[in-house]
Order: sequence, then C-alpha cells, then structure tokens
Amino acid sequence: MAYILHIDTSGDRGIVALSEDGKLLAERINTDTRNHAAVINLYIDELVKEQGITLSDLSAIAVCGGPGSYTGLRIGLSTAKALCYVLDIPLLHHDRLLLMALPCIYDTSSTYEQFAGILPAREKEYFLGIYDSKMVSVYGPQHTLTEELTNIFDKTGKNIVVAGKIADESDLASISKLKFVETDIIDLNSWSKYAYDSYVEKNFADLALAEPFYLKQVYTHK
Repeated sequence: MAYILHIDTSGDRGIVALSEDGKLLAERINTDTRNHAAVINLYIDELVKEQGITLSDLSAIAVCGGPGSYTGLRIGLSTAKALCYVLDIPLLHHDRLLLMALPCIYDTSSTYEQFAGILPAREKEYFLGIYDSKMVSVYGPQHTLTEELTNIFDKTGKNIVVAGKIADESDLASISKLKFVETDIIDLNSWSKYAYDSYVEKNFADLALAEPFYLKQVYTHK
C-alpha cells in the first residue's frame, strides 16, 4: 500500500490531506491565509495519528507547486522537501492549474477534447494551462495576457472545458467551443487518484531542483 501526504498552501485555503492507494482518507483545511506556516505541521501530525500510522509509513509527498501566493508556495514546498529528505521518499510536484481541471478530465461522461485551468494573475493577466485527456500539456502552464485568451483557445480548434476563476465574464464570452466551470478549489479525491498514478509511474521531482511554479516575476511594487 502507498500512503501519500498532500500539501497545498498555494491559495487562501491551506490543505493537508492523506491518501492510500489513490483513495482520500482524511484532510485538514486552514482558511486563515496568514497562518498556513503555523498549522501545517500540526495538521500533518494529526492526520497520521488519526489513521494509526507514522511518518515513516509514508510512500511519497505530493505538493501543489503553484501558481499562487509567493509566500504560500514556499511554505508548502519547503515543508514537502524537508519531509522527503528526512524520510528518504520521493516528491510529487504538481501543477495547480492541472489539479483544478482533474475532475473534468476524470468525468467519463465528458465529450470535451481538452481541459484547462485558469486563475487571475495581475490586472488583465491570467495563469493558464491547457491539457489533453491524458493530462499532457498542450499549452503552458504559463502567464498569459487577457487579450491573448481568444487567440489561444481558438488555435486549439478543440471543444474545451475550462475550470478556474476569471476576473470578468467578458474575458471568455467571445470564445466558441468552450464551457466554463467556476472553481479555485482542488478536488482532493481527484488529486489522490492522480498522485497515486504519478507515484506508480515514478513521476518524481528532483528534490534539489524543485522550485515553485511562479510562472512570472515576483513584483514588490506596482
């Protein structure tokens, strides 16, 4: 059996979850953005004790690498990397935009050919990733200007479902063959399945090189 610890501090909600062989066992969610660093280790301890295991029973750590809050991303990734080093287990470093799109990809009734995750970046800018049904990237993930969205989606020539948040409904209104699903939440059941598949396929990150997916420069002022 493979126990995987999931860590996401990329957004307003800080999440720590535990899965076994692709099935979600338990989760902890922190809604105080300023407090992710203070509770993450507490949540980890609570989850493993609740399931009657120890940290040494973990097979891997799955971390949401972004895009998202600069500080939040570093909290989650540094915690994940430290655990991997200490426990000598692999790191699964996952793209937030793909994770948001996973429920749409796993929907067996879907007739869509491509799937996207989108989040607002700065004004008139987005983070965008587009993937096929095998979760292979066909665009990005990368930083994209709002004015480029129509051209990007039209170029795919595919029916596409987009999961995420947009700053203005008009930003996607003119794009044909597109369905929008509003969410900024990572579905933990889907992530549990995806993380286990990644573990079985040995899609591990290089601990020494793993960095947050900022997708653009950090600005200290505007």
